[in-house]
Amino acid sequence: MMKKLLCFIALLFAFGANAATVSRIDVVGNQRMDAESVRILGGVRVGDNVDTERTNTIAKQLQESGYFSRVSVQMSGNILKINITEAPIVNMVTVEGNDEVSTDDLKQEIKLKERAAFDESVIGADVGRMLTVYQRKGFFGTKIEPKKIVLDDNRVNVVYEITEGHPTYIKSITFNGNERFSNRTLRGEILSREHAWWRIMTQFDVYDEDRILYDQQMLRQFYLRNGYVDFQVKNARGTFTPDREYYSVEFTVDEGEKYNIGKIEIDNPFSDVPDDVLYNALKTSSGDTYNVDEVESTISALRGAVADYGYAFVNVEPIPTKNDDSRTIDLNFKIQKTNRIYLNSINILGNVRTFDSVINNLIPMRAGDPFSLQTIEQGRQRLMRTRYFKDVQMVPSRIPDANMMNLDIKVEEQPTGELSGGVGWSNINGFMLDAGITENNFMGRGQTVQLRGSIAQYQKQALFSFTEPFLFGRALSAGFDVSYTMYNYKRLGGFGYDRDSLTIAGRLGWQLTDHWSQVLRLSASFDQNYDLQIGGWQSARLYTLGTYLKYYNLDTNFEQHTHTGVVGNIGIAYTGFGGTETFMRYSADATAMVNFLDDRWQLKTSLDFGYIQSIGDDYVPRVYRYFLGGESLRGFDIAGVGSRNWYYNSYSLGGMWKVNGSTQLNFPIFIPDEYQVKGFVFADYGILGKPPAREDTYKDPRTGEIKDNYIDQSLRASVGFGIFWNTPMGPMNFSWGWPILSKKYDRERRFLLSFETQF
Repeated sequence: MMKKLLCFIALLFAFGANAATVSRIDVVGNQRMDAESVRILGGVRVGDNVDTERTNTIAKQLQESGYFSRVSVQMSGNILKINITEAPIVNMVTVEGNDEVSTDDLKQEIKLKERAAFDESVIGADVGRMLTVYQRKGFFGTKIEPKKIVLDDNRVNVVYEITEGHPTYIKSITFNGNERFSNRTLRGEILSREHAWWRIMTQFDVYDEDRILYDQQMLRQFYLRNGYVDFQVKNARGTFTPDREYYSVEFTVDEGEKYNIGKIEIDNPFSDVPDDVLYNALKTSSGDTYNVDEVESTISALRGAVADYGYAFVNVEPIPTKNDDSRTIDLNFKIQKTNRIYLNSINILGNVRTFDSVINNLIPMRAGDPFSLQTIEQGRQRLMRTRYFKDVQMVPSRIPDANMMNLDIKVEEQPTGELSGGVGWSNINGFMLDAGITENNFMGRGQTVQLRGSIAQYQKQALFSFTEPFLFGRALSAGFDVSYTMYNYKRLGGFGYDRDSLTIAGRLGWQLTDHWSQVLRLSASFDQNYDLQIGGWQSARLYTLGTYLKYYNLDTNFEQHTHTGVVGNIGIAYTGFGGTETFMRYSADATAMVNFLDDRWQLKTSLDFGYIQSIGDDYVPRVYRYFLGGESLRGFDIAGVGSRNWYYNSYSLGGMWKVNGSTQLNFPIFIPDEYQVKGFVFADYGILGKPPAREDTYKDPRTGEIKDNYIDQSLRASVGFGIFWNTPMGPMNFSWGWPILSKKYDRERRFLLSFETQF
């Protein structure tokens, strides 16, 4: 016991020998910071007992504060001496040598700030973060060297000098374990691409680890769309090629088995919602390949069908039952019941310029209507399509203890004026320049005002247009157009005439159904026409009243630039009312399109009909007749087919009616989809009717002899191929056509090119 006591006393003596009570604290070396601040940062004050361990703790705290580049702390008797060297103050932080990454993006990664203390550890972390940014863009060889430039007053400038090198491209993308789909197919489903010289406008061929992770998700979605519910990506890795110039990317997958849809059931808790309405809304059927996208579409369709009966916020839960023996998945769509809900009020928020009435006219619901999520989304789409708004949010809110909802429409307006110009070229107009100014929401009333002009080799035009989309607050569009057009067609193709035309027109339009609309148009045209066959200029006045029906039902895949559906027009117009010309014009056209093979292929067929009926013995001048050729019948020149004057056989006499059509198959070619380049093959056909009977003969201007013209209304046809490129600057169209049914006096043109660029 005595020995333990002696040991304890010895320890106390030893501690007392190493520790001392601080009577004074001396701070040496401080320039900007006062001594008291240094003492506070060190966590020490007069009267503290300080031993060797405590001096180390004080030094560590001061060093970690970041304000000092060197710290020394020691006891001298009862005096604590703190010797410091203050870290320089950062005067300026700059980045040099960066081209592929913007300075703003890099500075977001730099934590070293101006007027802060210089800290080597912070600089090292900054370099690491900036290198990560470069690696995500594929610049794995980038080097960043931070440099310190010493200034007076203990200040420094910090410069991050960057040597970017070149991006690390993907040389190859391979797959292991895939048996159902080829490597080529799978490469088309991911975002990453193998490096090629034509990928100059994208970065998808640069190795990016984050993109590889996204590629894995895209592969999963692709297989789930094709019935492989057990699909897994076992491994995805990128490795340097032996020369360390490229990356090779390899995906190892386990496809699993393919499953089809088995039984489909719907739990319908609503007695007033017919079952057949819900089953008709299904986007998939028993026996179909399981497709996760179609299941999601079915959920949305069922919600919309139920919402149309006034039940909002329904929850549709698909419960799958997997049958491994039959490789089918049964689906039970359970709909949770809610009460019928009505719309109480609509509140419009955020519109500073656009009138409330304009927005209300575009919303297909009113207070007191059954609340429908589908109708609300339809209204949001209408508002977005106007391009008056950058964003539109529909925010419903439930009224407590009531089956009523309020709807807040929150809009973010954007500029609606457009100042545009363009250049282009086509076989019918030659080289073209155009410019215009358009205001799509004039004075906030939703009205459209447009002033536009174009100058082309064979045509010049000036146009002023005004449209009121809701006349008298009703779903009636009204407007007027004033245009002046000069056609210089004497030397273009087979037209052989010039025409100057001033047209003033008024129009009234309305929607008949979701897909049908109608327009009534009244116009007056004042023309000066020059025909080579007649010689000299002749005046004409045309007063026309017409009505036109339009059918529009298209589903567009904007990514693939393809459409499915039908567009059609039917028109009838009477020209007369005391003008110089009197005739009836009937017209109809229809275009049908269908997408297939993942919407990458498209079959398109069109038919166009026109008929001019002269009134009495009135003669219809050639400039108002129909012509075929060029883009309307590829393989032939513009106005290159039909009856011709035996003397002036370089141009067509035109026809009093026409029927022409086309069947075209659009398909992807070897160039990646992101460039929106499509190939196509086509078959065009057409019949141009005869001109008026007085055109059957023509007197020889040299001898006075009357000779028969070349009169016919025979079928023409052509076949060919082409390339369509939707460039970032505008569409370009190249086609080559060969006539297979023609006459000896027809004028052929093998190649057609058109492009248009907007800026």
